[in-house]
Amino acid sequence: MNKLGEKVRLQLAHADLTIRRHPKTFSAIVTAALTFSGVTAFGVAPLSMIDSTPKNVQTVVETVTPSGLDEQAEALAEYEMLLHRTDLTRSTDTADTLLRRLGVSDPEAAQFLRTDPAARTILSGRPGKMLQAVTESTPGGGQLQELVVRGPAADSAQNSTHFTRITVRRDDSGLKATSEQLPMQVETRTGAATISSTLFAAADEARLPDAVTGQIAEMFGSDIDFRRELRKGDRFSVVYETMTADGEPVTWGTSSGRVLAARFINGNDTHAAVWFQEPGTKGAYFSPDGKSKAKAFLASPLAFSRVTSGFAMRFHPIMQTWRAHLGVDYGAPTGTPVRVVGDGVVDFAGVQNGYGNVVIVKHSGDRATVYAHLSRIDVRKGQSVSQSDLIGAVGATGWATGPHLHFEFKVKGAHVDPMQIARAAQATELSAAARARFDSMSRQLQEQLASAERDQATRSASAAVPRRQRME
Repeated sequence: MNKLGEKVRLQLAHADLTIRRHPKTFSAIVTAALTFSGVTAFGVAPLSMIDSTPKNVQTVVETVTPSGLDEQAEALAEYEMLLHRTDLTRSTDTADTLLRRLGVSDPEAAQFLRTDPAARTILSGRPGKMLQAVTESTPGGGQLQELVVRGPAADSAQNSTHFTRITVRRDDSGLKATSEQLPMQVETRTGAATISSTLFAAADEARLPDAVTGQIAEMFGSDIDFRRELRKGDRFSVVYETMTADGEPVTWGTSSGRVLAARFINGNDTHAAVWFQEPGTKGAYFSPDGKSKAKAFLASPLAFSRVTSGFAMRFHPIMQTWRAHLGVDYGAPTGTPVRVVGDGVVDFAGVQNGYGNVVIVKHSGDRATVYAHLSRIDVRKGQSVSQSDLIGAVGATGWATGPHLHFEFKVKGAHVDPMQIARAAQATELSAAARARFDSMSRQLQEQLASAERDQATRSASAAVPRRQRME
């Protein structure tokens, strides 16, 4: 017997011995294999009966010619495939780079974008316009068939309500461009998130626009000190408006409209707010019990900011000593608008030693606010100002190591924590005539908030399940 035959005999003998020692295990393996292969009747013959004599194997090759291939190939050749691509305009775009990014290889279209009066506006103005291109599917890029561009309104006064739609379309006579001014649509959306580090980080994870997050911070700014009282595990939900152009959220300016309702669970406390407008008023946020969230003083002189140094002891970066910090510092880029936190009269507007450019506003009840290190001053001494009026811009004048706003609140000349003042301010209530309508609207919005919270809880529970367990 040759070596190959002897090797085969020894392997078969070993397999036979294994089967005799573990007959149940072998039967189970065979049963499982045949079950998965769809076999329902089988038999097991002793391996000693298997004929291991090599057999001659004959290979048969037969040529099969499918029918109708020529007709199918001709039909595919005549079928015109079109590609649809989307993108956004960039500040560095030219007609050629824009079309190349959209998969267009069309010198005529590039020249058209450079010369046609309507088409030329696609590359002018601010970036971020929405592009949708339709091209022929050919190697190396196809010919442009249609390009639709949506961007800001031609009249900046209508930017919050309208948009521009420019359409470049090819017909038998060539390329043509049209420009239209159309109203944006308002859609209502919901979102919810759980705090793991910061408010903005949680909102980013929930894909909420920054403008919505800023409004949430503004709504609850006098209820929650987002610098010191935010905890891991806090939750919030929101119902907000979003602006759309032809059904797509706008990508220029701010795509979000007003926050209609929000709920924030901070530790054991729950805070809620609903937008409501009584006839003849400009509208405001109210808690579910009908009390206005608007207070006599805002919690912050900046609409969007992060606190870099609070009302407490700190190591002075210039004096290099520990001393009381009798105000709040808000880190923000130079030029960020600064607003007055309450109604009053400008008592000082100019330069003052370490404060640099500073504005001091007197309010009722022997109260005053200080706004320091400004890059510019937009008010004058003796001018009356109302809450939220802009009085200047963030800068780094005076004793400042970088651009920020230093803000102080004084009562009878003594420094106090601005957050305490904001919380202590009295809130107005809805009129009895408007309360029924407010209650009905509030119930509907609270249901939407609850739905958003349930959806977020479901997503979190799903994400917590191990991947292997989800696959099983």
